[in-house]
Amino acid sequence: MSNDGVNHSRRKFLLGATGVVGGAGIVGAAVPFVASWQPSAKAKAAGAPVRVNISSLEAGGRLVVEWRGKPVYIVRRTQESLDALNQIESASLKDANSESAKQPAYVGGKARSLQGKEEVLVLVGLCTHLGCAPMYRPDVGAADLGGDQWLGGFFCPCHGSTFDMSGRVFVNVPAPTNLEIPPHNYESDDVLVIGIDSEVA
Repeated sequence: MSNDGVNHSRRKFLLGATGVVGGAGIVGAAVPFVASWQPSAKAKAAGAPVRVNISSLEAGGRLVVEWRGKPVYIVRRTQESLDALNQIESASLKDANSESAKQPAYVGGKARSLQGKEEVLVLVGLCTHLGCAPMYRPDVGAADLGGDQWLGGFFCPCHGSTFDMSGRVFVNVPAPTNLEIPPHNYESDDVLVIGIDSEVA
């Protein structure tokens, strides 16, 4: 074989080998790049549903869990608290019927809870004014919150917004809307799942 033939074969081999190595390099660089588009395990966990056993939550008590980086309040209201919702005049609330509130369609009424689970209130514990965490104040008649007018609810210490025991905002306070209610349902009587909509419509 002539030198030209050997050089041509060698050139062809080197070009092929370079192409293969270059292609492998491109694939090697692309894999982490494409993988970076996928949400991290932490991000997936942040958006995952949260299961909460509420069997030990006593009447009048509150649990706080985290869902999507937000505090979620779970309150087991007493019958007195539920009855008190009927004593609050609609005119004293900005959105008595929660028409502009951020809440699932299957949550309704003054209780803003699933039908049959009216005693359990599930809401995002962030004031709709500037995102402060309202304090749970179930103490009826609290002198610092209006005395006899206060039938229990939530008070935001940042700018003084007040909400009833369903998270409905009162008039003449900075918060523009009722507290948000996240999607939720029940796996059983004792297990609440936050982050998955109820099949009840």
